[in-house]
Amino acid sequence: MGEALQKLTEEDPTFKVTYNEETGQTIISGMGELHLEVIVNRLISEFGVGAKVGKPRVAYKETITVPVRAEGKFVRQTGGHGQYGHVWLELEPMKRGSGFQFINRIKGATLPRQYIPAVEIGIKEAIETGVLAGYPVVDIKATLYDGSYHDVDSSELAFKMAGSMALRKGVTKAKPALLEPIMKLEVATPEQFLGDIIGDLNAKRGHIENIEAQGEMYIIH
Repeated sequence: MGEALQKLTEEDPTFKVTYNEETGQTIISGMGELHLEVIVNRLISEFGVGAKVGKPRVAYKETITVPVRAEGKFVRQTGGHGQYGHVWLELEPMKRGSGFQFINRIKGATLPRQYIPAVEIGIKEAIETGVLAGYPVVDIKATLYDGSYHDVDSSELAFKMAGSMALRKGVTKAKPALLEPIMKLEVATPEQFLGDIIGDLNAKRGHIENIEAQGEMYIIH
C-alpha cells in the first residue's frame, strides 16, 4: 500500500498522506469526499490494495488572530556536553490561503548561520499540531529576530527544540482560532421543496445569499 500511495501523491499534489503513530492509521487527505472516493477506487482497481477505509472527516485547521512575540529556550545538562538553544520569534497572522512563511532577521553574530535551518524545521514540525484541538496551524508568519547560543553546548537539535517551543508558546498567546472549510454551491429546486431545503441548509449553518426564481425552479445561492 505504501508504494501505491507514494505513486498517487507524486501524480496528484493535492493528495496528502500521513501516518498516525498512536493509532497505527494511515490518514489520506484530499480536496473533498469525491476526490477521496476516486483515490480509494484507484487503490483497489489499479493497485489491488484491499484497505479498510473509514468515513471521511472534515479537515479543520487552526490559525492565530493577533501578532505576538515568544521565547523558546531549550537547556539540558546531563554531564559533559549539554544542550542549549535560545530563540525569539515574532508570529503574525496572514491572509487565508497564505500557508506558512519563515523569515530570518538575525543580524551579525547573534546566532551562527548553521542553526537557522534547524529553527525553521522545529517551527514547521510544531505547526503540524495546533494548541486548540491538534489540527495543523496555517496562515502564519514566523520571524526569527533574536536568540543566543553556547559555544560548546549549542547544537542543531537544541535550536530545533527551541524553535518548536517558541512557536507553541506564541500560538497559545496569539488568540488561536479554529478554521472550518466552506464550500460555495447552488441548489435548484421546485417550489414545493424550497422551504425544506432552506431549513436543511440553515440547520447545517449554511449562509444563504439570495434566492432566484427561474421559471418553475428556484435557485438558492
